[in-house]
Amino acid sequence: MAEKLFLEVVTPQKAIVSETVEIVVAPGSEGEFGALKGHTTFLTSLKMGTLRYKDANGKERLLFINGGFAEVLPNKVTILAESAERRKDIDVTRAQKSKERAEQRLSAKASDLDLVRAEVALRRAIDRIKIAGTR
Repeated sequence: MAEKLFLEVVTPQKAIVSETVEIVVAPGSEGEFGALKGHTTFLTSLKMGTLRYKDANGKERLLFINGGFAEVLPNKVTILAESAERRKDIDVTRAQKSKERAEQRLSAKASDLDLVRAEVALRRAIDRIKIAGTR
């Protein structure tokens, strides 16, 4: 049986996860990283993407996170995310509509278009749809 560590995922609005886990895999700004109990301490920024972890029963769980920071300690991983959603909480219909709006904005190529913002919105919608569809 794998040794366990404690995972906390917190947003400015609420705590999303607070439980004992086997492993955490997160989208670090310099690349994806994994952490097990006893990992070397480090702090890193996070990019938008999928946070994966195995709960105490070995079941894989997925969350969408929208950037933030991670602190990895030998016994604990703390994720401070701008926003986060568990797979089961993602509204796929809303994400699909967001994707369509972003695609329309990008294809219109209006002079007042904030290209970066539209691309980020599209990526966020695609990531959320992908995570929600993973079973």
